[in-house]
Amino acid sequence: MSVQGLAVTEEDGVLTLRFDRPEVFNALSGEMVLGVCEALERANSRDDVRVVVLTGSGPAFSTGADIGGDDAAQRFDVRALDVANRMIRAIVECHKPVIAGVNGVAAGVGLSAALACDLAVATESASFLLAFARVGLMPDGGASATVAAAIGRPRAMRMAMLAEPLSAPDAHAAGLISHLAADADYQAELASVVKRVRHGAPLGLTATKRAINQASLAALEPALEYERDTQTMLLRTADVAEGMAAFSQKRHPRFCGE
Repeated sequence: MSVQGLAVTEEDGVLTLRFDRPEVFNALSGEMVLGVCEALERANSRDDVRVVVLTGSGPAFSTGADIGGDDAAQRFDVRALDVANRMIRAIVECHKPVIAGVNGVAAGVGLSAALACDLAVATESASFLLAFARVGLMPDGGASATVAAAIGRPRAMRMAMLAEPLSAPDAHAAGLISHLAADADYQAELASVVKRVRHGAPLGLTATKRAINQASLAALEPALEYERDTQTMLLRTADVAEGMAAFSQKRHPRFCGE
């Protein structure tokens, strides 16, 4: 499979999907997201794949949807939301364990993808950001469910409403991610976690994943549907048009509630 902006490699039962647009901090195009979906969905029926790794190139994991440029409003619409939701479902429903290698900032739907994974190994310099409020939007990609499930309602509200970044050490202490490593040790730590999972019993790991997700993410599907419907409405507002324009022009937005 060849998708611009997505590097796909396989070795020793490990399928690695790497966001590969470092020049724009791995901002996600629709093609990249669709490529992740298709790779994960195919992995379900592949006996040669034991574990999937989702990571990024360069200084970022992913800064989320690509909303740069004057045509952002045309590119980021309900179709983009549907593809993003398909990616989140593909990660959560994948029969194989999915590990996020968070090599740098994870923001927007990039953060949503990382949190949908079963385990997340992050560098100490990484950070986590629900940036949607900065452009007049709400969290999507199931983040309204996964963040609250991991760190509780008050912290989820703070991340979502104030769009404050959470450092990797704080994210680990709060329970948002499973593993934290010094930057110099990150690759070794990620490889160690992947190796341990790869040598686990496949049927047992799949059953464990399903059981824990059923117990902790019962709100995910309703959240995805609510986010889709409400985000679609917000995308038609003047505030979002202003937020996206301000983002492109590198200035503070002036929201008016319209």
